[in-house]
Amino acid sequence: MTSPTSPERPLRTDAARNRTAIVAAAQRAFAEAGLQVPFDEIARRAGVGEATVHRRFPDRASLIAAAFGDKMTAYAEAAAQALAEPDPWQGFCGYVRRVCAMQSGDRGFADLLTVTFAAVNPAVAQLEEHRGSALRDWLTIVRKAKASGGLRKDFHPDDMIVLLIANAGVVAATAATAPDAWQRHIEYMLQAFAADNSRPLPAPPAHDALLRTMRRTQSSSTP
Repeated sequence: MTSPTSPERPLRTDAARNRTAIVAAAQRAFAEAGLQVPFDEIARRAGVGEATVHRRFPDRASLIAAAFGDKMTAYAEAAAQALAEPDPWQGFCGYVRRVCAMQSGDRGFADLLTVTFAAVNPAVAQLEEHRGSALRDWLTIVRKAKASGGLRKDFHPDDMIVLLIANAGVVAATAATAPDAWQRHIEYMLQAFAADNSRPLPAPPAHDALLRTMRRTQSSSTP
């Protein structure tokens, strides 16, 4: 019997090739249609049978972790880099621009920002670790930007969720005709977030209500 701590055996050449094709197909499919793309569609794009997809990735969380590992690493790195920016307001603006740019080309990534997974394997656990790191840094980015006088005092960290919901709508509506339109929208919003433009705002919606709204927004835009 193999010990539970034994390292995984290297995949055969054909198995490794199939795994690479499945991950690439999943990345494309998730980017176009969100995280709920059926496994049979991913199998078709990868040129393998659906059973092969399930053999390599026994659950959706495992496939999502493989497809978004690099992007979630970049997401966490973006927050860390923003936090290291000497000017906290510029760090805030740079982070918002970067995350919205990541969202603009990938519906799956937009979905991923609003869901969590049980840590059933190391890949999923690492994905959640990156998400948690980015969230902690984001809270600090907001606090420092306010303290510096650049960010309006009544900005709430959850306002980023509202921004992502709005950006998803702009991206979906303009993707075929004006794919860069979201950039102008984000610049308008950053000006609105600046302290020197602040006027009283209504209280922010409940956090759970925002997450439910964002999930509906993403699923309703899925073909």
